[in-house]
Amino acid sequence: MTGKWITWVGAGTLTASLLCNTGSSAAQSGQQQQPPPTQQQPSQQPAQPDKDKPNPPPLSMDKAPAPVTPEEENASKAVQSATDVNKRLQLAEEFLQKYPQSRYRPTMYQALVSGYFATQQVPKMLEAGEKEIEMNPNDAPVLAVMAQTLARTYNPKSPDAAKQLDKAELYSKRAIEVVPTLTKPDNLSDDAFSSAKSDTLSMAHSGLGLVYIRRSKFSEAIPELDQSVKTDTHPEPDPVNYYLLGVANKQTSHFDAAAAAFSKCASVQSSLQAACKSNAEEVKKQGSTQLSAPN
Repeated sequence: MTGKWITWVGAGTLTASLLCNTGSSAAQSGQQQQPPPTQQQPSQQPAQPDKDKPNPPPLSMDKAPAPVTPEEENASKAVQSATDVNKRLQLAEEFLQKYPQSRYRPTMYQALVSGYFATQQVPKMLEAGEKEIEMNPNDAPVLAVMAQTLARTYNPKSPDAAKQLDKAELYSKRAIEVVPTLTKPDNLSDDAFSSAKSDTLSMAHSGLGLVYIRRSKFSEAIPELDQSVKTDTHPEPDPVNYYLLGVANKQTSHFDAAAAAFSKCASVQSSLQAACKSNAEEVKKQGSTQLSAPN
C-alpha cells in the first residue's frame, strides 16, 4: 500500500493498543497484496471449523507465575518505553529468550505484533499473534489485526487456504463479541477508549467482510464492510474497505451503492485509486442500462 496508507495504519495501531490491558501495541496488516478481482470467482466451499475446539482454552491458573525480579521488571519497562521500532523488537525478542515463563509474555508478544507490522514482517507478526491469542484468547485488538491480516494475505493456492479463512472468520467474530464487554482503563480518556474500540471493530468487520468475499458470499459481506467503514473514524479512511464494499455491491447488482463506495475509494490517495475510479465509471454505466437489485 502507499506511504499514506501505512501512516494511517500506524495511527490505528497506536489507538488499538490502548485496549490491551498489558499496555503494548497491536497492529493491522500493512503487507502489500492484490485486491480481490471485481469479477465473480468460482465459489469455494469453506472447510468446516474444528467443532472440538470452538474457542482457545483460557489461561491455566493452576500454577502461579514466578515472582518478578527487579531485572525482569526493568527489562519489561525497557521494551514498553523503546521508541525505535527495531530496538523494541530486539528487546522484546531478547526478553522472551531470557524469561520464557514470564508473566509479561503477553506484553512482549503484543510488542512483537506491533513491531513486525511496522516493519512489514507479516509472517513473524502472524506467529507472534498466534502465541498471544493462545495465552489471551480475548485480546480484541490482536484478534482483529490477525483476522484482517489473514483475510488480506489469503492465497487460494496455499495448502492451508481454507483453514486460513476459517481462522480469520473465527478471530473476527470473537473480536466483535469481545469489544462491547471491554472496560475502560483508569488511565484512558473516554474519547481515546471509544476511538480504540472503533479501530478494533473496523478491523474485525473488515476481516469478516473479506472472508465472505473470498467465499463469494457477497450479500453477507456487505453489512460487515458497511460496519467497517462506519466505525472507521480516521480523517483518511482505509481505501481497501471501500474497494471491497464496491466489489460486494457490484456483484449483487447494487450499482448506486457500488459507485458510491468506489468513488470514496478513489478519493483516497493509494495504489487502488485507478482501479476504483475505473470501477466507479463502470458501475454507473451498468446502473443506467441494467435493473438494480432492491436494497
